[in-house]
Amino acid sequence: MWRVIRTVFLLFTGAVLGVLGAAGLLRGWFGRRAGAADASSDEIEIVAIFDGAELTSQASAFRGGRVLAWFGGIDVDLRGATIVDGAELDVRALFGGIAVHVPAGVRVDGHGRAILGGVDLSSGGPDDPGTPTIVVRAATAFGGISVGR
Repeated sequence: MWRVIRTVFLLFTGAVLGVLGAAGLLRGWFGRRAGAADASSDEIEIVAIFDGAELTSQASAFRGGRVLAWFGGIDVDLRGATIVDGAELDVRALFGGIAVHVPAGVRVDGHGRAILGGVDLSSGGPDDPGTPTIVVRAATAFGGISVGR
């Protein structure tokens, strides 16, 4: 009985990792350590594996970064930060959830993809050409990502 369960579990895990690898969701994340992210960091790298993380940014020139939640949850609040035009944020969730809150005067531009999960990029923002834009690339499998105000 346990051999069957173990075999099914290993096959399922291999299939999930194979699908994620083929979709490019895991590219660049393995072998990297998360850097420290604090309220004044202009670039962030946050990883939460079987854990949760929160960041309320007060950065004077936020340029972007990377966020990964693997069986965990992350909340990133950028409403107190000054966003540099063209800032780029890569957001990945695997069996987890991520919420990113952007300031009201910033336009969100990006794309997302999901495998048995959901991505909500509240795009748009002010139409003023001088408005800073944050570019968000989001991908999730069996999880959820929300970017909005």
